[in-house]
Amino acid sequence: MEVAPKIPVIEFSSEDVENGRSSSSEQGRERWEVLCSKVREACESHGCFLLTYDKIPTSLREDMLVGIKALFDLPEETKSKYQHPKPYRSYQGKCPVVPLHESFGIDDATTFQAAQDFTRLMWPQGNPAFWLTDQYCFLFNDYDSEILNTMSSKMLELSFTILGMIFESFGIEAKRHEALVRDSRSILRVMKYRVPATEDQNLGLVAHTDKNALTVLCQNEVQGLEIVSKEGHWEELVVPKDAFVVFVGDALKAIKHRVVMKGDKERYSFGLFTLPKEGAMVEAARELVDGEHPLLYRPFKFADYFSYFLSNLSDDALDVYAGV
Repeated sequence: MEVAPKIPVIEFSSEDVENGRSSSSEQGRERWEVLCSKVREACESHGCFLLTYDKIPTSLREDMLVGIKALFDLPEETKSKYQHPKPYRSYQGKCPVVPLHESFGIDDATTFQAAQDFTRLMWPQGNPAFWLTDQYCFLFNDYDSEILNTMSSKMLELSFTILGMIFESFGIEAKRHEALVRDSRSILRVMKYRVPATEDQNLGLVAHTDKNALTVLCQNEVQGLEIVSKEGHWEELVVPKDAFVVFVGDALKAIKHRVVMKGDKERYSFGLFTLPKEGAMVEAARELVDGEHPLLYRPFKFADYFSYFLSNLSDDALDVYAGV
């Protein structure tokens, strides 16, 4: 019998996040510092953690998943209209390597225009079904744009909060975090995994590490995520209802993970990937490098490293490309 890995579960409250840094009480400040330490320790020890966060309502998650199902229910011809010159954005489906997997990648869905452009491409005539909210009717694609944009924005805000907590746990000054936010962008990936026809053809997504800085992932009730344990074994990561999964990417020393499908239900998920803007430099903070903590990676442009990875596709791409 497989034992689920003991991944930390960290609870964020909106009060903690909003008042943590500026708390005037010693107790409030101490709670915030403990929370920052928990986040850092989880990233260092496991490369991922589970997170509950009351600032993102369950109803928004459910609406998002309903919209994703409607999206993937569209005809293949319609979905294939979404094409993008950059990798991991265009509609992907019927790939022989991962035949159960379908996905879209949307750049900067945190802007309403990007979210609206995407939904109107998928539903150019609007959806005949109307949604009634506060006595106003909206066509489904405009309503869905709002859901897409709102969820992406809240997940990006959460990503920046987590990165800021990591910075603060190291004692790095706030302006460094502000520069990180300024030099970051995001990709929202929405994914579907079909039910496998046979048990021996159940790979939903190949083993990989995320190349970005931080990933916040949300899923429906269907499990399937697996991570590599410290002993090198694949273990199922059971995600509680309403919890998010946070993965650190290669820039923070990522953990390898994959999706393996079981059972007779389709899996839907969406993830917000935070990554540096074009031309942004990735480098260790100088105050963290000393004789006991030597530099492990030389400074590099993220775009150049990503291009190198795409041409090599190896597990040790970062070590080979930027290792000291």
